[in-house]
Amino acid sequence: MSVLTHEKLSAAVAGDAVAIRCRTRLQPAAGPGTKVFPPTHAGGVYATEKRRLPDRAEPVDCVLLDSVQSQANRIEDALQEAVDRGLIKIPLLVVEFGDQIADVQRVTSLQAPHRAADAILRDSLIDGQPFRKSKIGQAITDSGISNATSLFCYCPHALILGVWDSTGPKGGLGAKFARALVSEIVGIDASFGRRTGSRLDPLQVKTSAGPLYAKDTERFGGIEWTLDPAEAVIDKKTKQPVLFSRGNVATGSPGDPAKANHSNIPPSFSKYAKGAEGVDPLTGGEARQGAIAAGGVTVEYAEHTAVLSLPQLRRLRFPIDGKLDPKIDDAARTVLAALALVGLTLSIERGADLRSRCLLFQEEELRFELLATPGKPEQFTLTSAQAIELLNKSVDAATRAGLPWETKPVKLTPSPELIALVKKSQELAKAGEEEE
Repeated sequence: MSVLTHEKLSAAVAGDAVAIRCRTRLQPAAGPGTKVFPPTHAGGVYATEKRRLPDRAEPVDCVLLDSVQSQANRIEDALQEAVDRGLIKIPLLVVEFGDQIADVQRVTSLQAPHRAADAILRDSLIDGQPFRKSKIGQAITDSGISNATSLFCYCPHALILGVWDSTGPKGGLGAKFARALVSEIVGIDASFGRRTGSRLDPLQVKTSAGPLYAKDTERFGGIEWTLDPAEAVIDKKTKQPVLFSRGNVATGSPGDPAKANHSNIPPSFSKYAKGAEGVDPLTGGEARQGAIAAGGVTVEYAEHTAVLSLPQLRRLRFPIDGKLDPKIDDAARTVLAALALVGLTLSIERGADLRSRCLLFQEEELRFELLATPGKPEQFTLTSAQAIELLNKSVDAATRAGLPWETKPVKLTPSPELIALVKKSQELAKAGEEEE
């Protein structure tokens, strides 16, 4: 099996190769046939569909285990960790919050949901100037398919994973870059189970020991519930004591000890919640609120597929001082291809621990294919260390050609308005928890 060299990658990007792809089979870490839990969507519904496979006569039931969007976030997180560990140096925009907001010290362009076009960056400052009015911000605003140099310089991963500058000065007419790298994990030939829940209370609190009332903590303090209606919050309309009910506890009725996480919860089936829509894989009909919900799946195997589109990279142009040069374009595209492979290999090597009870393990060695010659994919192996070496060589070649590659993070400070908004939101969230 061949090795992907910088020369081969450059030739593939500059030539007419179609893509670099990776298809890997995985199994649950507990072993084949054991249950895993897909992500839930509106109302607790799984994303299911039938897919045609080359070795099957009929379509088979499949379930999404990790979406394209989730995979992009995992790739960005892997790149951020590599930056923090000093394994790679890439351009970054960083909003430094310091100690102004609890639990948030910084947000980088690898962490912001909309990358370089995110509202967090838009509502921050550079040297006291709004980001979008700064030289860097304006350059990013003016970026486009035919002028991607500024994004390459300050936020290159946006050119790989996609970005739409819909919140900038141009609104919906802002620059829109399609994804070049697409990755997802799907469970193949899925059978759906039922999810159950139960709890044994060591104190054996009886449901009949209630009702619990929401306590007037301003007057009486202490625990947030009480058995004494004289200590309860009084409803302004009904003038009656308010029954205790935590909004994040689904079990029991208001006033039940279960609403304070006390008492036993008998074994029961989970049900679809409000907003459920889509197909119920247990019945084949429509998912309905209150119906018994699917809970976990067994699959013949899971498949991770990733595709890097080289034609998408070839659509991007990188003028320097207003002048275009095909050699400079190819150098920039090769950097982006190498950066995509770094993010992909780093994320895969971290393991597929997708969520609670959804840990997958590779059945086979990681293999890539270069789709250059029709009908004859060329296989090669690639580790993150090898991909990082490709990136470093590609960056060296690009900077020698005159392309900008700003490895010193561009630091921003959050505007007073953004700080005030986040603090007010946190205060409202805290007040809401106390009310519940």
